[in-house]
Amino acid sequence: MSAAEPDQSDALPDDDGDVPAGGPVDVVVSDDMAGLRVDRFLATALPALSRSRLQALVRDGAVSCDGRTISDAGLRVKPRQTYRVDVPEPQPAVPLGEPIALSIVYEDAHLVVVDKPAGLVVHPAAGHATGTLVNALIAHCGESLSGIGGVRRPGIVHRLDKDTTGLLVVAKSDVAHHGLSAQFQAHGTDGRLERRYQALVWGGPLRGQGAVDAALGRSRTTRTRMAVVNPELGRRAVTHFEVRERFAGSDGKPLATLLDLRLETGRTHQIRVHMAHVGHPVMGDPVYATGFRTSASRLPPPAAAALERLGRQALHAAVLGFEHPVTGKPMEFESPLPPEMAELLAALRPAPRKISRSRAGKPTDSGRRHR
Repeated sequence: MSAAEPDQSDALPDDDGDVPAGGPVDVVVSDDMAGLRVDRFLATALPALSRSRLQALVRDGAVSCDGRTISDAGLRVKPRQTYRVDVPEPQPAVPLGEPIALSIVYEDAHLVVVDKPAGLVVHPAAGHATGTLVNALIAHCGESLSGIGGVRRPGIVHRLDKDTTGLLVVAKSDVAHHGLSAQFQAHGTDGRLERRYQALVWGGPLRGQGAVDAALGRSRTTRTRMAVVNPELGRRAVTHFEVRERFAGSDGKPLATLLDLRLETGRTHQIRVHMAHVGHPVMGDPVYATGFRTSASRLPPPAAAALERLGRQALHAAVLGFEHPVTGKPMEFESPLPPEMAELLAALRPAPRKISRSRAGKPTDSGRRHR
C-alpha cells in the first residue's frame, strides 16, 4: 500500500456482519437461544447467511453439532452446543449490474449519496452474491464507478448493516474514493465528517447525554458477532448519545427511549454492541437484543404490533456530512425516519388525553366533576 493510500480496513465501518470468505465458522448456543430450530438459530447467529442458504448447507452435510454432521434443519438446539458451518469458498466473479431501484439523494460526476432501505446488503459477500447495493450501483453508474475498493466492493468507502436504513456515500471516481476514504479513516477527528443516527432502544439511560467508550472485537464464541473486549484485544470505539424522547410503560417504569447518536469511530456493529453493553439494546435487534424479548410484553398493543412489523433493529443513519473530495465544499444530507420506524415511534407515544365538552360548550377533562 502506498503512503498516499489510506488503510481501507479502517475506512469501511458499519460492517454487514460478513462470515469469513470460506472455511468453518463455529457458533455456540447461548441459553436464550435454546429451543430454536437449527436453521433459525444459525440464521440469527450468522446474519450474512440466509435461512434458505443454511438449510441448503445442512442438506449438503456442511453443518455439524459437537463434531457430528446433522441432516435435519428442524432439530432444536440446546444450550452450549457448538455448531460448525463449513462455508464454501466464494466464486471470484465480478459483480454484475442489476436493475435494482435506488433512492438517490445527491449525485455528481464524483460521488453518489444513497438513502439505503432495510434488507439491502451493501456489497457481495458469502450468501449474498447478487441483489446488493454494489450490483445496483454498477447498473446505475456503469463504468464510472471507482474500482479502488476491489472488484467486489467498487466505490464503497463505508457500510451500513443490511437491516440498518439511511444515508451512505459512494465514490464514482478514483480521486473521490481517495478523498472520502481519508475522511472516514480519520473518523471525523479533522472536522470534515459527521455521522448521526437515530435509534429506539429498550429502557432508558439515566443521563440525558453521554458517551460509551469501549473497545470492540470479534466475539470469542461467535465470530460473526462483535463484543466489548479488553482494549489490548480490540479497537477503540466511542459512541456519543443524547436522549430525544423517553417512553414509560403502564407501570410508569422506563420502557424505551429515542436516542440521537454520533459516531466518533466507525466499527462493525458499533452502535448495536455499545447500546447492548450499557443495558439498552436497540429495539428489534435480532442479534444483540435477544435478552430483551420479554420487554415486548410491556409494550402497548399498537407498539408491539409495530415492532413486529418492523422486524429488524430500529436504527437509522439520519445525517451524513462530509467535505466534497474534489470541490472541498462542505455537504450535509438528512434522511427522515423510514415509515415503519416512524410508526413504532408514534405507537410508543401516549395517546392524547380525551377532552369532553360541558353543557356550556367549554372543553373539560373527561371524568372530572364540575360545580
